[in-house]
Amino acid sequence: MKAIAVYPGKPDSIHLADLPKPGLDEVPDGRGVLVRMLRCGVDGTDKEINAAEYGKAPEGFPFLVIGHENFGRVEAIGLSVTEFRPGDHVVATVRRPGSSIYDRIGTYDMTTDDVYFERGINLRHGFLTEYYVDDPEYIVMVPDGIKHVGVLVEPLSVPEKGVLQAYEIQRRLRVWRPRRAAVLGAGTIGLLATLILRLRGLDVTTFGRTPRPYLNSDLVEALGGRYVSTTEMPLREAATARGPFDIIYEATGFSPLVFEAMEVLGKNGVLVLASVTGGNRRVEVPADKINLDFVLGNKVMVGTVNGNREYFEAAVRDLAMAETQFPGWAARLLTHPIRGLDNFRQMIEILTSARGAIKVFVEISDGG
Repeated sequence: MKAIAVYPGKPDSIHLADLPKPGLDEVPDGRGVLVRMLRCGVDGTDKEINAAEYGKAPEGFPFLVIGHENFGRVEAIGLSVTEFRPGDHVVATVRRPGSSIYDRIGTYDMTTDDVYFERGINLRHGFLTEYYVDDPEYIVMVPDGIKHVGVLVEPLSVPEKGVLQAYEIQRRLRVWRPRRAAVLGAGTIGLLATLILRLRGLDVTTFGRTPRPYLNSDLVEALGGRYVSTTEMPLREAATARGPFDIIYEATGFSPLVFEAMEVLGKNGVLVLASVTGGNRRVEVPADKINLDFVLGNKVMVGTVNGNREYFEAAVRDLAMAETQFPGWAARLLTHPIRGLDNFRQMIEILTSARGAIKVFVEISDGG
């Protein structure tokens, strides 16, 4: 079967690979679920792996099949599978467990292992292929009513984890009721974070660089949020006018902005860091003031990456709720479809250079 793969460590090595179709017997005890891939989204992670910034191939393979934003349909099940049946629409989680205590209790996204396993990213093949087989433990049902946006479940699981963790942390305050939130970044993750926070009734200000109007600002405003271009109103100024912010979700990929966010976070607030940043940027910050305000204001800063099953299930619930409260909104994020695995070069070119792209995705198979 066809698959889009790279040779990890070799820049721009994206190519069409060939793999044998997986079988149900690859999962022991009759627990295999064979899924036909329908759509697979691609993002900056796939672009960075193709640029040889990170990623490792599974043992015994010279290449890594990329793609982690999956959506498919169950084709066959093992004799011991009761959770699914052929025809069900599903997504699979990305991280796979290692050996730490966190892995063993199902929170494998919190692993303390130095070696980790992520489908399409590190040491496990991904979903830019025709079929995959997995254990039901790592597969989540998608209702037919949201199957047209099912490919958004995985990216939505990322801000779901960040926001839910913020609420979990602030249970310590017993009566924490956040009212205002800021989302830094108006790309895919920033827009999805805005959705989650609006569904929870918060007043949300989403920051991006591009002046409005454009599609991303329109999408923020369609949710009842407020879009602010930082070229017109810097974060500090906006915090005075629109804050204080009880939650700030940072998704810009620009690490110096984190320290500015620390300065404008409200008392008892939570700053969620979701950007994966490489490089060696250095900035000068008012360290004493930031430290003092965090101590006296009982503020929290937390990092978040990936998501386990809990957050995928939350993403499914919120997509369903969004279809009721904001009909058609999620589908507007699906801006750049690619027809078929053979068009992998077009896929990477659009992912790298297309202006106005929110979600690039490959249509792998018809039907659903």
